[in-house]
Amino acid sequence: MNWFTFNLQDFSISFLSILFEGVPFMFVGTLLSGIIDAFVPSEKIKGVLPRNPIAAIALSGVLGVVFPMCECGMVPVIRRLIRKGLPVSCALTYLLSAPIVNPIVALSTFAAFRGQHPAIVTSMRLFMGFGVALVCGMIVRRIPLKDVLNRPMMAALRKRPALSTAHSRRLREPVMAGAYAGVPSETNVVFPIVPAEEVVHLHDDAHAKKGFGQKVAGAVRCAAFDFLDVGFYLIIGAGIASVFNTAIHREVLLPLASNHLFATMTMMVLALLLSLCSTSDAFIAANFLAFPVTAKLAFMVFGPMMDMKLLFMYGLVFKKRFTLSCAVALFVFIGLLSLSLIPLLR
Repeated sequence: MNWFTFNLQDFSISFLSILFEGVPFMFVGTLLSGIIDAFVPSEKIKGVLPRNPIAAIALSGVLGVVFPMCECGMVPVIRRLIRKGLPVSCALTYLLSAPIVNPIVALSTFAAFRGQHPAIVTSMRLFMGFGVALVCGMIVRRIPLKDVLNRPMMAALRKRPALSTAHSRRLREPVMAGAYAGVPSETNVVFPIVPAEEVVHLHDDAHAKKGFGQKVAGAVRCAAFDFLDVGFYLIIGAGIASVFNTAIHREVLLPLASNHLFATMTMMVLALLLSLCSTSDAFIAANFLAFPVTAKLAFMVFGPMMDMKLLFMYGLVFKKRFTLSCAVALFVFIGLLSLSLIPLLR
């Protein structure tokens, strides 16, 4: 049997289905990103989270219940939140957990596994998603930012502190009126010194003075930029996923289903390559009847956290080395966690 057969019509249908499935959620994500940039000051972002870093990471892991989003629209939102001052550890926790720990995915998983212990599968998926995201957030908290964020993100984070430092240094020095008004320097008349902490929020203060119409226009411009930026990577990932989804015969994978280790690894590789949306991947997983439920759980937890389109999209925020290291770590961690559940789900 020929294991690889490429058909342009099948490829086109799969490619367009992934795009049509992902683009609406990406649109919502980029629109939310623009709204955050235009209407949410930096101090509001920081004020939502508890001061305790552990509690802040844990809270970030359940924000998907309140702000449910698909992984297709998460990247632009996270990029904007980090620029607004959200700690990277909290941002990564939310990025990994929100596509799984949300009511829409819970309902779709329950419906997909009807007749296959839906309550157990759904609850295990939610708990696994939260637990994995929480552990990742705790680990990233210990890693320096320069090893996590890419150069554009680091440059964006440096802009405000560098501006604040320059202003605060200049404003701390005695500035004489004579220097600007032609008055001799001996006048000893100085301008009031502005505290450095006020300078840090000059951008937000100017931002807050904009009218509602200006903020709406700014949100639309920001959303359009993010949509085009992220859409490029979505197209690349969808193309790669479509080739695998249509050209490789699934019958080749069936002999692997009898071994728990190979079945789990196979399903996770499929999740990586198929690049399905978290709101619909449960319906695909439920149809692999020959595979054990632990392998299906690995498919539904690993896929929303790391797939082909996300590998490209994560490059908008994180360093390539960090993204690849995170992908390998997630693959191993989720695989081992799924295999450890075999005695409970027999």
